[in-house]
Amino acid sequence: MAIDSSTLHAKLKEFFGFDSFKGDQERVITHLVNGNNAFVLMPTGGGKSLCYQLPALVMEGTAIVISPLIALMKNQVDAIRGFTSGNDGIAHFLNSSLSRAQINEVRRDLLSGVTKLLYVAPESLTKAENVALLKEVKISFYAIDEAHCISEWGHDFRPEYRRIRTLIEEIGISPIIALTATATPKVQSDIIKNLGMTDVTVFKSSFNRPNLYYEIRDKSDPKRDIIKFIKQNPNKSGIIYCLSRKKVEELAELLNINGIKALPYHAGLDAKTRAENQDKFLMEEVDVIVATIAFGMGIDKPDVRFVIHYDIPKSIEGYYQETGRAGRDGKEGQCITFYSYKDIQKLEKFMQGKPIAEQEIGRQLLMETVAYAESNSCRRRLLLSYFGEEYNECNCGACDNCLHPKKQFDGKEEMALVIDLASSLPEHFKLEHLANILSGEVNAMIKSYKHDKLELFGAGRDHSFKFWCAVIHQGIILKFLYKDIESYGLISVTDAGRAFFENPYTIMLTEDRVFAEGEDDDEDSAAQAAAVRGGGGADEQLLSMLKGLRKDVARKKGLQPWVVFSDQSLEDMSISYPVTLDELKNCQGIGEGKARKFGKEFIELIAKYVEENEIMRPDDFVVKSIVNKSANKVFIIQSIDRKLPLEDIAEAKGLDMEELMTEIEAIVYSGTQLNLDYYLEQTIDEDVIEDIYEYFKEDAESDSLEAAMEELGSDYDEMEVRLVRVKFLCEVAN
Repeated sequence: MAIDSSTLHAKLKEFFGFDSFKGDQERVITHLVNGNNAFVLMPTGGGKSLCYQLPALVMEGTAIVISPLIALMKNQVDAIRGFTSGNDGIAHFLNSSLSRAQINEVRRDLLSGVTKLLYVAPESLTKAENVALLKEVKISFYAIDEAHCISEWGHDFRPEYRRIRTLIEEIGISPIIALTATATPKVQSDIIKNLGMTDVTVFKSSFNRPNLYYEIRDKSDPKRDIIKFIKQNPNKSGIIYCLSRKKVEELAELLNINGIKALPYHAGLDAKTRAENQDKFLMEEVDVIVATIAFGMGIDKPDVRFVIHYDIPKSIEGYYQETGRAGRDGKEGQCITFYSYKDIQKLEKFMQGKPIAEQEIGRQLLMETVAYAESNSCRRRLLLSYFGEEYNECNCGACDNCLHPKKQFDGKEEMALVIDLASSLPEHFKLEHLANILSGEVNAMIKSYKHDKLELFGAGRDHSFKFWCAVIHQGIILKFLYKDIESYGLISVTDAGRAFFENPYTIMLTEDRVFAEGEDDDEDSAAQAAAVRGGGGADEQLLSMLKGLRKDVARKKGLQPWVVFSDQSLEDMSISYPVTLDELKNCQGIGEGKARKFGKEFIELIAKYVEENEIMRPDDFVVKSIVNKSANKVFIIQSIDRKLPLEDIAEAKGLDMEELMTEIEAIVYSGTQLNLDYYLEQTIDEDVIEDIYEYFKEDAESDSLEAAMEELGSDYDEMEVRLVRVKFLCEVAN
């Protein structure tokens, strides 16, 4: 069926109200209506939907649109019905959300020839009754949306997508158009091969989205940073992606408590709630949707001004597609991602136990994401090269690396030293252990392996432990080193690493690109009661004075400085200038007990500094904390006062011990004292308690659990360390 260009333009104006096509749209549509197969690679916001919607409306028969996004189906069906003067039968969707009466209505409209577009989920397409129904319908063509789901190398692989070709052959052959916003050359080839599209024409648009700004931020306090960012961008629509449903719910609640209209959106919500939340976002009744990365959101909203990734995505394709939801109208779009290596370790843990082939694919996709996050190069160039497109500008002017370049150095000698050490050890060790050897840090594990006697022990003591962690990590990205996630992250040297060691050459490493381990998502920490940065970074002069005071107080009381106040607490003080104990409690890591115990001298110093320097203090800097689970907390405090076994307390509230411990830590970090001596005496050897307590009192530089486990070694159980840490914090810090 040949349709000329003037007819297509007339139909474009009639149905969609546009005077002209965008990019490759006209070429794709002409190709399809002439009965040919097409593979369309077009970035989010490029107008992929029109490439099958318009042909469906002008061609004879019904177009079958296979889409994984049930939420998006309803959106698109409503939109098509709106374009065609309310003829509801012209577009339908067929999925698990329909009632029997609705399915009968779809069937009636299909068989009468009224329906031009039928959206169907791949799972629904496999049902025998649906296959039988479609055999009776004249099919104009098949459109496979989100076609990257076909490929095992795609970021959202779905096994049922691999069966589409077989189903098409069973229903009846017609032209195929496969569409995706994200596909590497390898994924493209896999899609075309699986769909049997031997005579396909590929239409590939540029992946460059010049209106988007890309930034990776250190995930040291993401909640505070997100609230500050949104308040600095009032009345703008945004999406925040999280790794877990629990975090989605918590973050949405936290935003609402802080005066930001937000709703959650994830697969655990019932279909009605999801649809309502989506509609409220589209109708601008709320500003922010918080969603899981794993759940494909069908949000088709052109004026999303920011996309924030609370957790790093599992692949560059996922990242590109999700950030692509910003600025679809061609106007400003800010894409901010919070990154810590702890998130990567979590994702690696999720892979354990999966088939080896799946692990290999997952590991490779993940390492490409790490390389992107930690790179010092232009982010736009990195993204485009990943999709096989060159970007030749020296500076894109719209990413953090181009606007704020990081300091680099020739790391040839440092990398060679790391490779030399890793090669010389008869056994493999984790990244942190190698960094401790090079920086000359002595701990229990170093002593037990006698690694303090090695020739290379302290060979890099001119640099810090964190510096060596960064070098080793960049060695993994450069594929000189290999981290085996199946054996708990042990590091070995690759063939490429050995070749580099034999013939070293200049490699530019980033000096200060050290990302935090990240907050512990399992702790309802005092970060939720942190101060929002009131206009930029810390007051360096005040911060220096506060550190000096902390040193004096710690020396007088015979404590380590971090026990008095952490660096983060001091930084918050130097941003928000608290001059009362109530204001001090709103700074990160400071509960009521700690404020009373150590705070008086600090607020006096700040008050004097504010007066002498005529500083305008921010009036509204407090991030209000979530007060959910308060009944749980009261019950836990009362039960511990009654000296009930922790196992009984957990059982009474339907918690496991891990969840109870998280609650206890949250209570203690908020400044409340608990006396767990009765439980510790019954369950932990006295000498073990003494060893762990001594570590936190004498050796620890912070309250970090990871650092404690690294220092104390495998002889100590993590739960024991957490319990004794609570004892120490209650007796000393609070």
